[in-house]
Amino acid sequence: MSEAVSKERTHNYVRQIKGAVVYKAVAMAASFLAIPLMIRYLGQEQFGVWSTLLTVMSWIVFFDLGVGNGLRNKVAEALAKNDKAEAASYIASGYSLIGLIALMLWVLVTAASFFVPWQIVFNTHAIPEATLCLTVQIATFFVVLNFWIGLIGALLGAMQKTSLTALGQLISNVLALMLVFVLTKTTDASISNLAFAYGISLVIANVLLSLWLYQRNPELRPKAYLDKQHVHPLLSVGMQFFIIQIAVLIIFTTDKMLITQLFGPQYVAQYEVVFKLFSVITFAHTLISAPLWSAYTDAYHRKDIVWIKRMLHKQIAIYCSVVLAVIFMGLLARSIIAVWVGRELEVTLPLVITIGLFVLVSIWNNIYAMFVNGIGRIKAQLYTAVIAMLLNIPLALLFTKHFGFGLSGVVLATCVSLLIAAVVLPIQVHCIVRDGMRGIFK
Repeated sequence: MSEAVSKERTHNYVRQIKGAVVYKAVAMAASFLAIPLMIRYLGQEQFGVWSTLLTVMSWIVFFDLGVGNGLRNKVAEALAKNDKAEAASYIASGYSLIGLIALMLWVLVTAASFFVPWQIVFNTHAIPEATLCLTVQIATFFVVLNFWIGLIGALLGAMQKTSLTALGQLISNVLALMLVFVLTKTTDASISNLAFAYGISLVIANVLLSLWLYQRNPELRPKAYLDKQHVHPLLSVGMQFFIIQIAVLIIFTTDKMLITQLFGPQYVAQYEVVFKLFSVITFAHTLISAPLWSAYTDAYHRKDIVWIKRMLHKQIAIYCSVVLAVIFMGLLARSIIAVWVGRELEVTLPLVITIGLFVLVSIWNNIYAMFVNGIGRIKAQLYTAVIAMLLNIPLALLFTKHFGFGLSGVVLATCVSLLIAAVVLPIQVHCIVRDGMRGIFK
């Protein structure tokens, strides 16, 4: 294995982190400033509905059948072998396939929106049924459009340019903040207007990134065709990712729906604010871990196991700092929220503790998931994700209804369901590295 290639991979990894730090910091600041603006603009109950709607709309992303993640791995593999023609063919097939799926989803979801009782879904009468239906249709259009053009994120990851994904988040969040501010000054509270502003900010960011990438890499520009020999690998690898994505969907995004149904949409605001505060730590760790997915892919296909071992050891060392950061954040959380959002929004200590625990467990799992995702050895993750999916909602109902844990019970259920992966994934990665890339769960 060329030492020069190994050093360049490490240098690029560091460059991506440095580049993303500023982008993520500004993006996070814009996101934090937007939260109190949106709460004041809509009120707590409408904001809870909006936050829950975003969660429901995010489910659409999971219907790409795992093609995005499969495309990322296949393009990274082709580039590791210096085969740009193969990479371009995969990109063309990926865009065409996702475009067809996106079109079908838009037609189905938009048609269904006229028949769903949205006031019952969101457990609210503060917003007229017609307004909710219109909001869902606006959000659907932009989310589905972004579902297609958002493939740029997977491609930037495959090319080990994840800092540019952070730049996209910066553009999107700053635009959203500016548009929300304009709405607060020019319109009355309107969840439909907010949906339009949010959608515009997402689409513009991904369009700008796409223009940047394809102007500099014209040989990779996607064409409108499907190559059958590439569709099968994308779907084959992608279906495993898809099952994991569905499991993750149920584990991670049903919390708001459960809170809405069990306690009311106004309680989602408490959950969202605490979760957003702890996301500072999650975002910081994402800066470190995101570039590793395709870096692991590159190292794996170049048989550079020494680099992989060294990077895994560094990630474990970094996790110790994450633990200290979560403890520190937990001690200050309620004071920070009082200053940030206002004392009228009260949050409980158990909610703070359980969300802190959730961050610790999810980041621990992410350390190992990045490696197995990058090399495509995801069966252990698949099995544990499915088990966690089956446990999550029953545990949430048990903790909230039987034990009376309240909001914290919903989060605690998510933590417990993730503990299986927290044990199995490290064992899987250890076996792969120890056995020279053979391991178990092939």
